Amino acid sequence: MATAAGLAPLLVLADGRFPAGGHAHSGGAEAAVEAGRIRDAASLESFCRGRLHTAGLTSAALAAAAAAGFDPLLLDEAADARTPSAVLRACARRLGRQMMRAARAAWPSAALDALAAARPRGAHQPVVLGVAAAAAGLGPLEAAYAVAYEAVSGPATAVVRLVGLDPFEATGVLARLAADVDGVAGAAAEAAGVALVEGCVDVLPAGAGPLLDVMAEGHAGWPVRLFAS
Repeated sequence: MATAAGLAPLLVLADGRFPAGGHAHSGGAEAAVEAGRIRDAASLESFCRGRLHTAGLTSAALAAAAAAGFDPLLLDEAADARTPSAVLRACARRLGRQMMRAARAAWPSAALDALAAARPRGAHQPVVLGVAAAAAGLGPLEAAYAVAYEAVSGPATAVVRLVGLDPFEATGVLARLAADVDGVAGAAAEAAGVALVEGCVDVLPAGAGPLLDVMAEGHAGWPVRLFAS
């Protein structure tokens, strides 16, 4: 749980206006819309739930472990191994660089400085977020919540723009996914605790959504697209 700093930093970290670059990414929603997999609120909810319990859980656990104090360089390597798509690996590092800039401005820390120096081209975004969460006085569970929420809020926001979905319906989708976000954040934090005790990154979740990887590779080759991923 959070330290004496309280939970307010979590609101800053999870705010869509935090300048970490997430607004330029759809989390795979743009390709899913083009493929006809997202058409309305119901299909958006299905997409977000699947993303949350696969790639979302994996990323949330990496962030939680980083916030718990696990070696971020080892976690960065684990993130690479858990991201089959070269496009998504590059995307995660771009987002990591942007997150690093924003985090160092908000919560200057030696840990962030050390990670930035070790990974000048950017570490994976969830790892950076976890280190930033610790610098902000947050714990593993809060870091996991930030990532789990981002896993569903990013696509939901993007679909409002992509198909003209009523924003009230998109918000309803996020509300209905609240229990899933709770579950994923809790599972991620628990796995991070086990990893820290055992000193082994292999116990962290390694779930994936293969279709997300396939769609990301195709989306990167589009001549015209609204979102970077």
